[in-house]
Amino acid sequence: MRPGTHWRPAQGEPTVTVLLRHGQTPMSVQKRYAGRSDVPLTDTGVRQAAAAAKRLASASLGVIVSSPLLRAVQTAQEVAAVNGAAVVTDDGFREADFGAWEGMTFAEVRERWPAELATWLADPSARVTAALHRVLAARAGQTVLIVSHVTPIKMLVATALLAPPAALYRMHLDVAALCEIDWYADGPAVLRSFNDTGHLS
Repeated sequence: MRPGTHWRPAQGEPTVTVLLRHGQTPMSVQKRYAGRSDVPLTDTGVRQAAAAAKRLASASLGVIVSSPLLRAVQTAQEVAAVNGAAVVTDDGFREADFGAWEGMTFAEVRERWPAELATWLADPSARVTAALHRVLAARAGQTVLIVSHVTPIKMLVATALLAPPAALYRMHLDVAALCEIDWYADGPAVLRSFNDTGHLS
């Protein structure tokens, strides 16, 4: 049994989610919102995905679950090519739909739509939580790699920490960064790592 927190022992073996943000894209370089935009990885992004794949080469992954957006699928395929785990897509792990904000920077959105931005920041979707529950139900006790985007990964971290929605905007997540969360059947979750980019150095 893996240890839980210092305050309460967790019961049984957890389902482990390893969370991987996709590699660099042209829009991530410019720090622009890229929600539904199906942008590919840059050459640097492909190299970052390959570095993550090398890091995860010997991980015992039950499956790789990817956002269906191209930048995430490309990243997932790099890992699958080295690890051998199958890749499936789940629309629940796609990035948020930024609508009219697509392609803008945070500063531009804040200047033009301050009230709407405040509302959006306070109301993240339940879509990601539903996708998480599907993974936990189907892959209990396994290690699952989830390849996704900034907002969904931060939502999963906030869920694990019982943090309010506003906590998402106090987290920094690099491209191709890894996080790891243990989810125990009796309720508790344990965040084991966050924004791990050791494979990129």
